[in-house]
Formats: sequence, structure tokens, C-alpha cells
Amino acid sequence: MLLAIDIGNSFTKFGIFENDTLRYRLDIPTVHRQIADEIYNPEIQTIHAVIISSVVPELKNAYLELSQKYYNLEPIFVDSSFDFNITIKYFPAENLGVDRLVAAFAAVGKYGVPCIVCDFGTATTIDVVSSKSEYLGGIIAPGMQTMSEALFLKTAQLPKIKIGKPESVIGNSTIKSIESGIYFGYVGLVDGIIERMRGELGETPKVIATGGFAKLIAESSGKIDVVEENLMLEGLQLIYKKQI
Repeated sequence: MLLAIDIGNSFTKFGIFENDTLRYRLDIPTVHRQIADEIYNPEIQTIHAVIISSVVPELKNAYLELSQKYYNLEPIFVDSSFDFNITIKYFPAENLGVDRLVAAFAAVGKYGVPCIVCDFGTATTIDVVSSKSEYLGGIIAPGMQTMSEALFLKTAQLPKIKIGKPESVIGNSTIKSIESGIYFGYVGLVDGIIERMRGELGETPKVIATGGFAKLIAESSGKIDVVEENLMLEGLQLIYKKQI
């Protein structure tokens, strides 16, 4: 069994693969000061290999200890030096978040090139891989929840809201106006960026979405082709297969 771990800024995803099949998934909040004993889940057993993608460097030692202490394994930490079967046109390459590379690698593996990969989390990234298998880069923007919290924190009278799809774009109360502005404003941001990327690329890419808000945004987006909730975990599994 392979244990794939995707450590994000807000949530950490655990996936157990038997051969090529995802048998188990667990999501937990990312706590930046956790130790291995706090992370360990006794439900996860019989692990033969561990592969990790992380955007939280201070947790590396905790997950190293987790793998060594509880599974007697040396984990594989994925970084930009791995062979992703794509040419990286991003400078400097070592500054590129490994999560963006893993997602792009998985999208190319499942859907081919060209493609656009949208990852909707604490931050939103939208990245482009050309028909020449070149990772060209993309955009980083505040995530939908981050945008909502910033509006609440930076204003004196606007309330905090729960992210969701409003019934109407025209909000008839303060709360509904904020809900509409965040949701439909974000859908407009996403669709507008994808359309501009298509224009610059001069190709017709497949658009793949992942991350916590992917399904919600895709409901109203006219540009997203498919939602892949396990894209990062599947990408880690594919990377592991290349290493063995």
C-alpha cells in the first residue's frame, strides 16, 4: 500500500493506494506546529511506501518522523528537481510550488496536453501546459475563502459569511450582496483568466479543476471542463510509480 500525503496551507490530504486504486482518503486541518504523534492516525496501517508533497516547510520534520516512527519507512518528499515529463518554463524553477507541479503532472497524465489546471484552495492557482508539454506558468490569486475573510477583517460593518452559491446575482440584503459578490465575482475572475490564457496560448486546452472549492465554482463556470477532487493524490501516486 502507498500512502500519499498532500500538505496544503489549510488542509492535509492522506490517500492510500492499492496498486493504481485510491482505497482510502482522509482530510485533516493543517496545523503548522504539529508533531508526529499528533498527526498519526491508527486507521492507516500496512503501508509499504510514503510519498509527500508539501507547501508548509516547517512540517517536514514531523512527517519525516511520522513515516520513520510509525511505518519504519523513509518518505519521498517531492520537489521541483523531480522528472515531471514536462519542460518547466518558470524562473527560477525552485521557486515554483511543488503542488502546482504535481497537479500539472497529474492533469497531463490523465488528459494530455494542452491543458489548464485550476487549484482552488487557500490560494487559487491556474496554470498552463502547452501542446509541447511545456509548463508555462500561470497565476496565483487569493482563494475564495481568503477573499471573504479579508473583506470581513478590513471593513467595519460587513459581516462574515459562509461561502456558497447564491440563488441570484442581485443580492437584496447585505449578506446576500456579499455572498453574490464573492461567488459570482470569483467565477468571473476564473472564467476571465482562463479565456485570456486560451488567447495567449493560441490553443484549445482541456481545463481541469481541483481543490476544495472546485466543484462549487464549476457549477457556474463556463470554462471548466472537468473536476478532479483527487488530482493531487493521484499525481503523487503517478510520481511514485516513476521512482520505482
